[in-house]
Amino acid sequence: MKYSTTLPVKPLPTAEKFSGKGPAYTRRFHVMAKPTGSRCNIDCNYCFYLHKEQLLEQDRHSGMSDEVLETFIKQYIDSQDGEQVVFSWQGGEPTLMGLAYFEKIVVLQKKYQKPGQRIENDLQTNGILLNDNWARFLRQHNFLVGISIDGPAELHDRYRVTRSGKPTFEKVMAGVAALKRHSVPFNALVTVNRTNARFPLEVYRFLTRELGATYIQFNPCVEPVDFKQTAPQFWQDDTIPVTGSRRARPGDLDSIVTDWSVDPDDWGRFLIAVFEEWVNNDLGRVQVNLFETAVAQTMGMPAQICITSEFCGKGLAIEKNGDIFSCDHYVYPEYKLGNVQSTKLAHMAFSERQKAFGLGKRDTLPAACKRCPYLKLCYGECPKNRIVRSEEGELGMNYLCPGIKAFFDYAQPILVGIATLLQRKTVEPA
Repeated sequence: MKYSTTLPVKPLPTAEKFSGKGPAYTRRFHVMAKPTGSRCNIDCNYCFYLHKEQLLEQDRHSGMSDEVLETFIKQYIDSQDGEQVVFSWQGGEPTLMGLAYFEKIVVLQKKYQKPGQRIENDLQTNGILLNDNWARFLRQHNFLVGISIDGPAELHDRYRVTRSGKPTFEKVMAGVAALKRHSVPFNALVTVNRTNARFPLEVYRFLTRELGATYIQFNPCVEPVDFKQTAPQFWQDDTIPVTGSRRARPGDLDSIVTDWSVDPDDWGRFLIAVFEEWVNNDLGRVQVNLFETAVAQTMGMPAQICITSEFCGKGLAIEKNGDIFSCDHYVYPEYKLGNVQSTKLAHMAFSERQKAFGLGKRDTLPAACKRCPYLKLCYGECPKNRIVRSEEGELGMNYLCPGIKAFFDYAQPILVGIATLLQRKTVEPA
């Protein structure tokens, strides 16, 4: 990934619409849009994005301008050849832009929508500002909402607090109640941190039985201690510890990760406990991103999420000033591709630099990963988490590897069983 930053942002032939010469192709990529930048109305201790205000020298009081917004929407739609174009609005906290701003978004999308093209929107939010007016709008325009919530109150409020340190759980649940009143579909996004990782069943049962979520994303919190200044893959090589060592865990005075980062072994135990509960009680009713993709990959199908794909690079991020970055977790100056006001979005998404960035996920795997029996289920997980050395001392090992391996040691036979049942079902005569 680091090597990609040395390459020019030179458009590939696929950056332009297919001309009918040579093999046919379809341009598809995804952009996470951050209209507020890093601005947020709460102050989560573990947030990996709040510091971007200082790092990128953002103006705290401004959001994405109407000019940048329209340029982005037009170019994003023009750059896609498929029938579906998905806009993802994140932050920071995107609802701080106000409801009128999102009404403007819908108008602009309709303005540039191509015949036969389907525009879809999803909104990732902490839920605090959601009310009946928001819910009516989201329902009317078929927004899918992702609610950031870390479990029941005592676990959620451990890190997700206001700027004055007050709890936010009740406000989030009030926002969820508004969504439910207006039948707005929503997902739950859980940051699995050092605290809630130790209570897997409490978290999962709250999400499914009390919150009522039927789609859940579990994101492990892994943050190097210098994440506010140092871009991924730009770490000091001589300070990187071996996987499983004391410095490769949270809590040690000399740890390479923050105190709130999830412990690798706790991550494994969390996944095992939730997977067992899911298989026994919710299989086919509740979708869990990590389990759904594991089943699909066991069946020989492509990964459903980027972190378990062989390659990445198709998920970019746009900041409020129009700057484009290689990935949502790589919003650092080193990984800036350009700006939509001066460079075509497609030319950045389909460029030599972005291609190298995406292939780097595969090409930088250490030997330990290449010989791992679970390689095709994991592919080294997210490159941003490859912050430790293998037992042989090779760079590029994933911090979470001990937990990931423990999970697949437990789950693989069950995944094979589920996959076998699904494959039999698909070939049964009608």
